[in-house]
Formats: sequence, structure tokens, C-alpha cells
Amino acid sequence: MNGATYRKIEEHMLACMGDAAHDKEHVYRVLYNALEIAASERDVDYDVLISACLLHDIGRKEQLRDPSLCHAQVGGDMAHEFLLGMGLDAESAAHVKECIASHRFRKNSPPKSLEAKILFDADKLDVTGAIGIARTLVYNGVLNRPLYTLENGMPSDGDGDARPSFFQEYCFKLKNIYDGFLTKRGKEIAEERRASAQNFYAGLLGEVRQSHAYGKDALRELIKE
Repeated sequence: MNGATYRKIEEHMLACMGDAAHDKEHVYRVLYNALEIAASERDVDYDVLISACLLHDIGRKEQLRDPSLCHAQVGGDMAHEFLLGMGLDAESAAHVKECIASHRFRKNSPPKSLEAKILFDADKLDVTGAIGIARTLVYNGVLNRPLYTLENGMPSDGDGDARPSFFQEYCFKLKNIYDGFLTKRGKEIAEERRASAQNFYAGLLGEVRQSHAYGKDALRELIKE
């Protein structure tokens, strides 16, 4: 890919990005993750991979406006149209669309091509470890979701919770994501990051429960009925 083509795709990505958890820096991290994974693979179509990485989240604004939409499907269509308009050949544009459409963490549209699998893993790596915790907290803030909910007056650990919170998201998604990678290098990087996420969750849960346990008893002694 020549520099002019890269910059044109990059400029389109920058014009489309919105929320803080899925900003341009997320896109660059996904691209860099993908390049690291691709270095361990053979016969990678780097033009397709770079294009797909840069454009993989351009449908996010549409999903935020209408939650019934899937940003991966919408983004794939948007990228396909944009790339054809740039003069990219139809086969490559369709390949990029397929990569983007299948990058979301869903079982009904698994990635098929090597480039799609690399994008899938590269994007999922940004939900692992410390960066995954940080991004989830930012995104939950955008959605006005709490850190935790209460169960019998104490912070719930999130396991089995119906109401959304950071702890619920950790138990539902973050702690389970490590077994779903499709490439060897993706799995290795994810495993390297697992402990930092586990330690943060355990530490935060312990702190808020300790605060509640002491504070409620102390307050009960001070407030006389």
C-alpha cells in the first residue's frame, strides 16, 4: 500500500470516529496488534488487513444512534462503498467488507479468511488486560452504567447479574474472552495480559466490599432511631 492510499483511508477513519472507548487510538492499537499477529503468519494480504483495521469501527456512530444496528455489518457496507469509490478493485473491497463484518464478538458470523481472523484477534486484544478494563470503564461511563449493583446491601460481584455494571460486564464478557482467539500469536498476547485484568477486578471488588462492610456498621452505630 502506498502512502497516499494509506492517508486517504486514515483520513476517512478519522472523520468517522466518535465515542471515547472506540476512538482513533483504539483503531491504531488494533492495527498495531494486527501487524504483530500477521508477522507470525504466512501469505497475509497486508493491503486488505491494513484497510480493514483502519475502517473496522466506522459504523459505531450508526449503532449508537440506533442500537438495533450492528456496527460491524454497517461498517462493512460503509467501507465497501468507500473503497470502491477510491477505485479499489471489487474483490479486495469485498474482502475488506468481509473482515469488518465478522470482527464483532458474535458466534453467528465467524471470521473465515486469514485477514479476518487477524482483525478479529487484534480487536479482541484491546478488550484484554489493563487496556480492556480501562476501555470498559470509559464505555460504561458513556452509557451511564455504574461500577456495581447491590445485592442484599453489598456490592455484587457481577456474576449472573441482570442489571448492567462494570462487574457484570467483567463476568459476562471480559473474563471469558481469553479462550476465543483464533491465531497463535493472538492467544499468546491475550494470555500474557490475563493476570492484570483478574487482579484489577479482584482488587476493586475487595475494596468496595470492605468499604461497604465497615461503613454500614459504623453508620448504624452513629444513627440512633
